[in-house]
Amino acid sequence: MKTFVKYLYIKGLLSANPLQNIELPSKGEQIPKALYTEEEIEVILEQPLLFGIKGLRDRAILETFFATGIRRGELVKLNVDDIDFSAKLVRVHGKGKKERLVPISQRGCEWVAFYIGKIRPMFAFVGSGKSLFLANNGKRYIPGKLSDMASQYVKLAGFDRTGACHLYRHNTATTMLDNGADLRHIQEMLGHASILTTQLYTHVSRKKLSQIYQDTHPSARGGSGLF
Repeated sequence: MKTFVKYLYIKGLLSANPLQNIELPSKGEQIPKALYTEEEIEVILEQPLLFGIKGLRDRAILETFFATGIRRGELVKLNVDDIDFSAKLVRVHGKGKKERLVPISQRGCEWVAFYIGKIRPMFAFVGSGKSLFLANNGKRYIPGKLSDMASQYVKLAGFDRTGACHLYRHNTATTMLDNGADLRHIQEMLGHASILTTQLYTHVSRKKLSQIYQDTHPSARGGSGLF
């Protein structure tokens, strides 16, 4: 129905699209079973440095993914002025034209600032506009090409895992949960409309749960005495 109404609007048969900002129900996010360890993330982030100027751009992109946990469709929409370096915040243009502010690490800020100052001018031309991350042709990245790039470095690092862009997002959420972040804060950062979506990440955040169990459950304090 939403697609049909959009078609009528484009053809001029409707004066407005009343369903434009209506989000359809999701089929549910599939959480990867094999996430990266912090050490594996570092190995992946080292790979772009083998590829000169393009590699430095790619490193800045991967650092942004991991630092913010944003979707690939949100990353490609970023403009240069969406980064507030003093506040360490990124203005993200999310689904349904909803904007949110997402924190970015000092390390992430430094990579993006380096890219903007030294690397981006080598790709930019008059048609680049304010687009933050530019493809080899100087235009804004498209999501598919971004996935190809991210997957390339995963393979170079020796890992055989699909969904490279989304794995950074999952890793960000799971690592923060393991380190004590509140689920509501994760929901806000990831831009989930419902906390039920965010709760999916608790299914793979086993480390902290296991430690809490060992520290608090009486049965975990000793053996049965049978052996």
